[in-house]
Amino acid sequence: MSEQARHDKPEASRGTPARRRARMLAALGAAVGLAFVGAGVGFVGFLSQLRGVETKPASNADGIVVLTGGSSRISDAIELLAGGYGKRLLISGVHPTNGVSDISRSLPDSQRLLTCCVDLDRSAVNTRSNASETRRWVDEQGFRSLIVVTSNYHMPRAIVELSHAMPDTTLIPFAVIGDKWREEPWWTSGATLRLLLSEYVKYLAAEVRVRLASIGLEPFPETGDQPPGSAEPKRPSSG
Repeated sequence: MSEQARHDKPEASRGTPARRRARMLAALGAAVGLAFVGAGVGFVGFLSQLRGVETKPASNADGIVVLTGGSSRISDAIELLAGGYGKRLLISGVHPTNGVSDISRSLPDSQRLLTCCVDLDRSAVNTRSNASETRRWVDEQGFRSLIVVTSNYHMPRAIVELSHAMPDTTLIPFAVIGDKWREEPWWTSGATLRLLLSEYVKYLAAEVRVRLASIGLEPFPETGDQPPGSAEPKRPSSG
Protein backbone atom coordinates (compact mmCIF):
# COMPACT_ATOMS: atom_id res chain seq x y z
CA MET A 1 0.00 0.00 0.00
CA SER A 2 1.37 3.39 -0.98
CA GLU A 3 2.15 6.14 1.50
CA GLN A 4 -0.63 8.25 -0.02
CA ALA A 5 -3.26 5.48 0.42
CA ARG A 6 -2.29 5.02 4.06
CA HIS A 7 -2.88 8.74 4.67
CA ASP A 8 -6.18 8.90 2.68
CA LYS A 9 -7.94 5.97 4.41
CA PRO A 10 -8.08 7.51 7.93
CA GLU A 11 -9.34 10.76 6.41
CA ALA A 12 -12.19 8.90 4.71
CA SER A 13 -13.07 6.98 7.85
CA ARG A 14 -13.15 10.21 9.86
CA GLY A 15 -15.38 11.87 7.29
CA THR A 16 -18.05 9.14 7.27
CA PRO A 17 -19.47 9.80 10.78
CA ALA A 18 -19.61 13.50 10.01
CA ARG A 19 -21.62 12.83 6.87
CA ARG A 20 -23.92 10.53 8.81
CA ARG A 21 -24.51 13.19 11.41
CA ALA A 22 -25.23 15.72 8.68
CA ARG A 23 -27.76 13.38 7.10
CA MET A 24 -29.39 12.72 10.48
CA LEU A 25 -29.63 16.45 11.19
CA ALA A 26 -31.08 17.07 7.75
CA ALA A 27 -33.68 14.33 8.26
CA LEU A 28 -34.51 15.69 11.71
CA GLY A 29 -34.88 19.18 10.31
CA ALA A 30 -37.15 17.90 7.56
CA ALA A 31 -39.27 16.00 10.09
CA VAL A 32 -39.59 19.08 12.30
CA GLY A 33 -40.50 21.18 9.28
CA LEU A 34 -43.17 18.69 8.20
CA ALA A 35 -44.52 18.60 11.75
CA PHE A 36 -44.84 22.39 11.75
CA VAL A 37 -46.54 22.34 8.35
CA GLY A 38 -48.90 19.60 9.52
CA ALA A 39 -49.71 21.51 12.70
CA GLY A 40 -50.34 24.66 10.68
CA VAL A 41 -52.65 22.87 8.26
CA GLY A 42 -54.45 21.25 11.18
CA PHE A 43 -54.88 24.61 12.89
CA VAL A 44 -56.40 26.05 9.74
CA GLY A 45 -58.76 23.08 9.60
CA PHE A 46 -59.66 23.66 13.25
CA LEU A 47 -60.39 27.34 12.57
CA SER A 48 -62.59 26.40 9.63
CA GLN A 49 -64.92 24.62 12.07
CA LEU A 50 -65.49 27.77 14.11
CA ARG A 51 -68.64 29.71 13.31
CA GLY A 52 -68.39 33.46 13.16
CA VAL A 53 -72.07 34.23 13.66
CA GLU A 54 -74.75 32.76 15.89
CA THR A 55 -77.30 30.76 13.94
CA LYS A 56 -80.45 29.29 15.43
CA PRO A 57 -80.62 25.47 15.27
CA ALA A 58 -82.09 24.13 12.07
CA SER A 59 -84.41 21.84 14.04
CA ASN A 60 -85.70 21.21 17.53
CA ALA A 61 -84.29 18.51 19.81
CA ASP A 62 -85.44 16.51 22.81
CA GLY A 63 -83.13 18.41 25.14
CA ILE A 64 -80.55 21.17 25.40
CA VAL A 65 -77.21 21.09 27.23
CA VAL A 66 -75.04 24.11 27.92
CA LEU A 67 -71.43 23.67 29.01
CA THR A 68 -70.40 26.38 31.45
CA GLY A 69 -67.17 28.28 31.06
CA GLY A 70 -67.88 31.23 28.79
CA SER A 71 -69.90 34.42 28.82
CA SER A 72 -73.57 34.39 27.76
CA ARG A 73 -73.72 30.62 27.22
CA ILE A 74 -76.41 30.10 29.85
CA SER A 75 -78.60 33.01 28.79
CA ASP A 76 -78.44 31.86 25.16
CA ALA A 77 -79.36 28.30 26.18
CA ILE A 78 -82.35 29.54 28.17
CA GLU A 79 -83.47 31.59 25.17
CA LEU A 80 -83.45 28.38 23.12
CA LEU A 81 -85.46 26.61 25.82
CA ALA A 82 -87.96 29.48 25.90
CA GLY A 83 -88.20 29.28 22.12
CA GLY A 84 -89.27 25.63 22.31
CA TYR A 85 -86.10 24.19 20.80
CA GLY A 86 -85.93 21.57 23.56
CA LYS A 87 -88.06 20.14 26.38
CA ARG A 88 -85.49 20.48 29.17
CA LEU A 89 -82.14 22.15 29.70
CA LEU A 90 -79.09 20.77 31.49
CA ILE A 91 -76.54 23.29 32.74
CA SER A 92 -73.37 21.22 33.07
CA GLY A 93 -70.40 22.27 35.18
CA VAL A 94 -72.19 24.57 37.62
CA HIS A 95 -70.08 25.67 40.59
CA PRO A 96 -70.97 23.56 43.66
CA THR A 97 -72.05 26.65 45.60
CA ASN A 98 -74.34 27.96 42.86
CA GLY A 99 -78.01 27.14 42.55
CA VAL A 100 -81.04 28.06 40.49
CA SER A 101 -81.49 31.18 42.61
CA ASP A 102 -78.05 32.47 41.57
CA ILE A 103 -78.95 32.06 37.93
CA SER A 104 -82.43 33.52 38.34
CA ARG A 105 -81.00 36.74 39.78
CA SER A 106 -79.26 37.31 36.47
CA LEU A 107 -82.20 36.11 34.42
CA PRO A 108 -85.31 37.27 36.32
CA ASP A 109 -87.58 36.85 33.30
CA SER A 110 -86.73 33.14 33.14
CA GLN A 111 -87.85 32.19 36.65
CA ARG A 112 -90.65 29.92 35.41
CA LEU A 113 -88.38 28.00 33.06
CA LEU A 114 -85.65 27.70 35.67
CA THR A 115 -88.15 26.21 38.11
CA CYS A 116 -89.84 23.76 35.78
CA CYS A 117 -87.43 22.75 33.07
CA VAL A 118 -83.78 23.27 34.07
CA ASP A 119 -81.45 20.74 35.70
CA LEU A 120 -78.05 21.56 37.18
CA ASP A 121 -74.96 19.36 37.00
CA ARG A 122 -72.40 20.28 39.67
CA SER A 123 -70.13 17.25 39.13
CA ALA A 124 -68.45 18.04 35.82
CA VAL A 125 -65.05 19.71 36.05
CA ASN A 126 -63.95 19.57 32.41
CA THR A 127 -65.24 18.83 28.93
CA ARG A 128 -64.78 15.10 29.30
CA SER A 129 -66.81 14.95 32.49
CA ASN A 130 -69.36 17.32 30.93
CA ALA A 131 -69.89 14.57 28.37
CA SER A 132 -70.18 11.85 31.04
CA GLU A 133 -72.71 13.80 33.09
CA THR A 134 -74.67 14.76 29.98
CA ARG A 135 -74.86 11.11 28.94
CA ARG A 136 -76.26 10.22 32.37
CA TRP A 137 -78.87 12.98 32.09
CA VAL A 138 -79.83 12.00 28.54
CA ASP A 139 -80.28 8.37 29.61
CA GLU A 140 -82.45 9.40 32.56
CA GLN A 141 -84.63 11.60 30.37
CA GLY A 142 -84.81 9.11 27.50
CA PHE A 143 -83.68 11.74 25.00
CA ARG A 144 -82.33 10.86 21.57
CA SER A 145 -81.36 14.33 20.30
CA LEU A 146 -79.58 17.22 21.94
CA ILE A 147 -78.74 20.83 21.16
CA VAL A 148 -75.22 21.58 22.42
CA VAL A 149 -74.55 25.14 23.56
CA THR A 150 -70.99 26.32 24.11
CA SER A 151 -68.54 28.89 22.76
CA ASN A 152 -67.56 28.60 19.10
CA TYR A 153 -63.89 27.89 19.90
CA HIS A 154 -64.89 25.14 22.35
CA MET A 155 -67.50 23.48 20.12
CA PRO A 156 -65.17 21.13 18.14
CA ARG A 157 -63.77 19.54 21.31
CA ALA A 158 -67.20 19.42 22.95
CA ILE A 159 -68.64 17.55 19.97
CA VAL A 160 -65.72 15.09 19.99
CA GLU A 161 -66.28 14.27 23.67
CA LEU A 162 -70.09 14.20 23.51
CA SER A 163 -70.13 12.08 20.34
CA HIS A 164 -67.81 9.59 22.00
CA ALA A 165 -69.91 9.47 25.18
CA MET A 166 -73.25 9.31 23.33
CA PRO A 167 -72.73 7.77 19.87
CA ASP A 168 -76.46 7.10 19.42
CA THR A 169 -77.57 10.65 20.29
CA THR A 170 -78.05 13.24 17.57
CA LEU A 171 -76.06 16.38 18.43
CA ILE A 172 -77.03 19.79 17.07
CA PRO A 173 -74.39 22.50 17.73
CA PHE A 174 -75.31 26.02 18.75
CA ALA A 175 -72.09 28.04 18.90
CA VAL A 176 -72.07 31.11 21.13
CA ILE A 177 -70.04 34.02 19.74
CA GLY A 178 -68.45 36.20 22.42
CA ASP A 179 -68.38 39.97 22.22
CA LYS A 180 -64.60 40.05 21.89
CA TRP A 181 -64.79 37.72 18.90
CA ARG A 182 -67.27 40.06 17.22
CA GLU A 183 -65.32 43.22 17.98
CA GLU A 184 -61.96 42.30 16.45
CA PRO A 185 -60.44 39.61 14.22
CA TRP A 186 -58.84 36.85 16.28
CA TRP A 187 -55.45 37.27 14.58
CA THR A 188 -55.15 40.84 15.86
CA SER A 189 -55.48 39.80 19.51
CA GLY A 190 -52.64 37.99 21.23
CA ALA A 191 -54.95 36.77 24.00
CA THR A 192 -57.45 35.32 21.52
CA LEU A 193 -54.70 33.66 19.50
CA ARG A 194 -53.28 32.05 22.64
CA LEU A 195 -56.77 30.85 23.57
CA LEU A 196 -57.27 29.31 20.13
CA LEU A 197 -53.86 27.62 20.14
CA SER A 198 -54.52 26.21 23.60
CA GLU A 199 -57.94 24.95 22.55
CA TYR A 200 -56.48 23.45 19.38
CA VAL A 201 -53.98 21.42 21.42
CA LYS A 202 -56.77 20.21 23.74
CA TYR A 203 -58.89 19.35 20.72
CA LEU A 204 -56.07 17.27 19.21
CA ALA A 205 -55.54 15.49 22.54
CA ALA A 206 -59.25 14.68 22.73
CA GLU A 207 -59.26 13.37 19.15
CA VAL A 208 -56.25 11.12 19.83
CA ARG A 209 -57.70 9.79 23.09
CA VAL A 210 -61.10 9.09 21.53
CA ARG A 211 -59.57 7.34 18.51
CA LEU A 212 -57.40 5.16 20.75
CA ALA A 213 -60.39 4.40 22.97
CA SER A 214 -62.33 3.27 19.91
CA ILE A 215 -59.79 0.45 19.42
CA GLY A 216 -59.79 -0.54 23.07
CA LEU A 217 -57.02 1.70 24.41
CA GLU A 218 -57.45 4.33 27.12
CA PRO A 219 -53.99 5.89 27.53
CA PHE A 220 -54.95 9.12 29.26
CA PRO A 221 -56.70 9.20 32.66
CA GLU A 222 -59.32 11.85 33.08
CA THR A 223 -57.82 15.16 34.22
CA GLY A 224 -59.47 18.54 34.85
CA ASP A 225 -59.27 21.44 32.45
CA GLN A 226 -60.41 23.78 35.18
CA PRO A 227 -61.89 23.68 38.65
CA PRO A 228 -65.69 23.41 38.77
CA GLY A 229 -67.36 26.56 37.44
CA SER A 230 -64.11 28.52 37.64
CA ALA A 231 -64.70 30.27 34.34
CA GLU A 232 -68.42 30.71 34.75
CA PRO A 233 -69.25 33.68 36.97
CA LYS A 234 -72.09 33.66 39.43
CA ARG A 235 -73.83 36.05 37.07
CA PRO A 236 -73.80 33.84 33.96
CA SER A 237 -75.51 36.32 31.67
CA SER A 238 -72.85 38.99 32.09
CA GLY A 239 -70.24 39.55 29.43
